[in-house]
Amino acid sequence: MAKRTAEGEPIIIKKYANRRLYNTDTSSYITLDDLAKMVRENVDFNVLDAKTGDDITHTILTQIIVEEESHGTQMLPVSFLRDLISMYGNSMQAMMPSYLEASMTNLRKNREQLQTAFAKGIEVNPLAKMAEANFKMMQNAAEAFIPGRATPPSKAAASEQSDELAQMREQMAEMQKKLDAMSK
Repeated sequence: MAKRTAEGEPIIIKKYANRRLYNTDTSSYITLDDLAKMVRENVDFNVLDAKTGDDITHTILTQIIVEEESHGTQMLPVSFLRDLISMYGNSMQAMMPSYLEASMTNLRKNREQLQTAFAKGIEVNPLAKMAEANFKMMQNAAEAFIPGRATPPSKAAASEQSDELAQMREQMAEMQKKLDAMSK
């Protein structure tokens, strides 16, 4: 569910002739990057032309996609773009919006199911638990080298890390015993 204003309505963004975007909720000017961040945070908004009042949300979201594609790793393959363009004016054009929306809904659903399955797998798989612990340790080590990012660990956190390390050592010892038994 998208986040909305206190009244439950989408946030209104006004686009002025000078190409500036104004967030009426925060009473501040924003950029396309800010709008992209709002989309990623599931914040619901509508973009209106300040002069005419026309809803130009579709155009602005398309512009964000173009900006994203031109600056970073491209997500949309050329073949997909060609196929999409070829659908304009085609008898299939009317079906495409609902088809693409359903496809994205299924993709999100599958991603959530995969994340849930992975989380359940970690609960019962000692190797996955070790991998998760190792990832956390690597993340903590990386943060230690980025000035101003990490705060020194509290005694409770240090104790928790020590406990995790002890558990990992026990698990490693158990696995070594099993490997030794298998090699005999």
